[in-house]
Amino acid sequence: MANKPEKLITLFEELADKLNIKLLQDKGDFTGGSCLVKDENFIVVNKHKPIEQRLKILAQEFSKKNLSDIYIIPALREFIEKSKFKSR
Repeated sequence: MANKPEKLITLFEELADKLNIKLLQDKGDFTGGSCLVKDENFIVVNKHKPIEQRLKILAQEFSKKNLSDIYIIPALREFIEKSKFKSR
């Protein structure tokens, strides 16, 4: 089932790979987000935050990308699309 949080994290990792974005899951005093370092795109999430919060960060960051030409499993695309409307 693609809607399980752990499965969604895996799908985000695969999507990051397709888009040449480095996905870092680390610990520290931060929530997460995206950044550009030496022409490399990164999305950083705090692995000590609840999985729902990590998924929200990933969805918000990927919703800022142009994903129209990339095949994304429908459940993941729907999750990303929903986050666009929640963040407004």
